[in-house]
Amino acid sequence: MASGADEWLARSQARVARTPVGPDVQQVGRVESIGDGVAMITGLPDARLDELLHFAGGEAGFVQTLDDRHIGCVLLDDAAQVKAGDLVTRTDQVVRVPVGPGLLGRVVDPLGRPLDGNGAVAAEGREPIERPAPAIIDRDLVTQPVQTGTLVVDAMFALGRGQRELILGDRATGKTSLAVDAIINQRSSDILCVYVAIGQKSSSVARVIDQVRRHGAPERCIFVVAAPASAPGLQWIAPFAGFTIAEYFRDRGMHVLVVVDDLTKHAATHREIALLTGQPPGREAYPGDVFYLHSRLLERAAKLSPEKGGGSLTALPIAETDAGNLSAYIPTNLISITDGQIVLDAKLFAQGQKPAVDAGTSVSRVGGKTQARALRDATGSMRLEYAQFLELEMFTRFGEQPEARVKAQIERGHRLRALLGQPQYRPLRVVDQVALALALNEGLFDPVAVDAVGTIRAALPDWLNTQLPDLVAAVEKSGTMDQDQKAALIDATSRLIRSRSGGA
Repeated sequence: MASGADEWLARSQARVARTPVGPDVQQVGRVESIGDGVAMITGLPDARLDELLHFAGGEAGFVQTLDDRHIGCVLLDDAAQVKAGDLVTRTDQVVRVPVGPGLLGRVVDPLGRPLDGNGAVAAEGREPIERPAPAIIDRDLVTQPVQTGTLVVDAMFALGRGQRELILGDRATGKTSLAVDAIINQRSSDILCVYVAIGQKSSSVARVIDQVRRHGAPERCIFVVAAPASAPGLQWIAPFAGFTIAEYFRDRGMHVLVVVDDLTKHAATHREIALLTGQPPGREAYPGDVFYLHSRLLERAAKLSPEKGGGSLTALPIAETDAGNLSAYIPTNLISITDGQIVLDAKLFAQGQKPAVDAGTSVSRVGGKTQARALRDATGSMRLEYAQFLELEMFTRFGEQPEARVKAQIERGHRLRALLGQPQYRPLRVVDQVALALALNEGLFDPVAVDAVGTIRAALPDWLNTQLPDLVAAVEKSGTMDQDQKAALIDATSRLIRSRSGGA
């Protein structure tokens, strides 16, 4: 007993010796006013921008503005329990989000709190939501592809690992569907996915999660959801939290695709907070830093150099346009920040062309450098041919009778357009896309009815798996194809076309 008491006494004395002696100074402020998720606070003269503050009831918020008399604090929790006169304390910390493999397969809010009812998140640590973008010296060239599985994108507007490609379009034109198909297609790749929903309807977010669970690899996806009914502060930090979660994997040599749905609502939230905190409004009432807001976010997407592990973070931000106006304030800001844009056209969508990608205004500033070699060789002239077809089709609407060569070109263009239309949740592999492009170039689709093109496209993957399993595996692994493989692929596709179109 004596020895046990002596050990306890020794441990207690050691703890006392390690305890710092001196006054514990803590700054305390008070809520001056509260409304719409923003609190004006006095009495914290040393508070810093973006610092995390705690309220008396346990609520949290972060500093958004500093003034002579008060500071503007954006709440991250329900403001119903916060009232004027409540005490506020500093934390000397910034907002952090949990990171680690434990988030894979989970649905969380921007603070990492679970929304899927599967218990607490097993995080490896917590990282700040605001992190500096990789320096130029730490980046590498964007040369590896991100296969979206959508022919019109992979063939004409190739996406690379580390790229930032904006998806633009009016409301209900398939922007989210295009991004979700890209997520689903990563079920057969080494790319992890982070989907960030900002102010989206709960039913829409639930539909996205269900689609990924049914058709994709949900165990390799993370869903960060800021519901429209949540605090404006949560919606504001959502994309930054999503990027921080993705950067954990990127910094460890892995590859991540981040979909942000959408930055138009994020900009509106930023405007709301700015007006409530008394910041001077600028164009369309947005504060002057709205460009910097999104540029510092999207600059975090990068392909890291081998010395930094070689990981990549690819961004697919989504923005909404009004009546197809690409020159509006937020769309032009985002176009100038990103490395290209995929524009979805409401008229094409209404005509049944899905995905409704406008080939004339869409562009990838990385382009063919990221395409698989076999796909680049097969689709090198596809965009030009499609543009020529659209122009010729427009002229023939005036009643002119085209000559035989032009008529043949228009007929092939109809089949090309049918190929570019693609059902949702039906991603195509590289070898499938190459086979379709080669068949079109060889004229194999010319005698086929336009209505039969979709049927042939749907049957192609299983047909190639049966007829050319070794070739399929080789092309999917290397992305290249020699002349013998090319001939074999054309022959197999030709036999499928003849069998499905009633040929001999």
